[in-house]
Amino acid sequence: MESNESFIPYVGVIKEMFDETPDVKSFRVVGLDGKKLFEHKPGQCAMLIVPGVGESMISITSSPTVQEYMQFSIKKCGCVTTWLHNAQPGQQIAIRGPIGNGFPVDTTFKGKDILVIAGGIGLAPVHSVVDYMLAHRSDYGRIQVIYGSRSKQDLVFLKQLQEEWAHAPNLDLNLTIDRAQDDWDGHVGFVPPYVTEMNPDPSMTVIMCGPPILIHLSLDALKKLGFKDENVFTTLEMRMKCGIGKCGRCNVGNKFVCKDGPVFSFTQLAELPGEY
Repeated sequence: MESNESFIPYVGVIKEMFDETPDVKSFRVVGLDGKKLFEHKPGQCAMLIVPGVGESMISITSSPTVQEYMQFSIKKCGCVTTWLHNAQPGQQIAIRGPIGNGFPVDTTFKGKDILVIAGGIGLAPVHSVVDYMLAHRSDYGRIQVIYGSRSKQDLVFLKQLQEEWAHAPNLDLNLTIDRAQDDWDGHVGFVPPYVTEMNPDPSMTVIMCGPPILIHLSLDALKKLGFKDENVFTTLEMRMKCGIGKCGRCNVGNKFVCKDGPVFSFTQLAELPGEY
């Protein structure tokens, strides 16, 4: 849950920005003093505020272990994100955070084998979790990543995935794209059937993030493989709006995603109306 300090915006400066895909850019942000704005947990979010334009809830994609900056990887899909995509290094923005509960990396996940299932921009919210686990490698068991997107060009963090994650100790990286391409010699097909094909060990703890259809079909695949709801976690950060539990737009049953989440186990979600 966010602290009272997260109600007050910080002034951030875009230190660096670069393309990830045709419609996703990563932004590295620091404070006016050139240092990281605040500490966070993997899976927490921040509200990015552009005065006169609007505000948008965005996952923090850098690991807490990165001390030089905070990174946000943002898909161009609205007024605020379009403005950010057109910004230049040195531009100031307001940032409010950290917001949300984050993934239980220091409790539930410790000592476990971890399976990460993601689709498209859904890798962004869990990127910080994997980087955090790699920075504390001895605290976790085997890590398996199953990640897919529409095309090779739509795979976010592809350079890092191929150059770092693919060679990380005891990490199994499985990439797939929806349809065959001339410049792709990897797996072709949608993520949920790929999960079944990979046949992961049902004792693993699962982190899932992606479009709702991917989450629902992947969950079905996992259940058939013997996975239990209490060992599967997802983030509903896409539902968050104000981030402080006032607007009610993230309300699901008796939960506010921004106050009680955005990270939930599927045991928790099973108690809520099936609208997530």
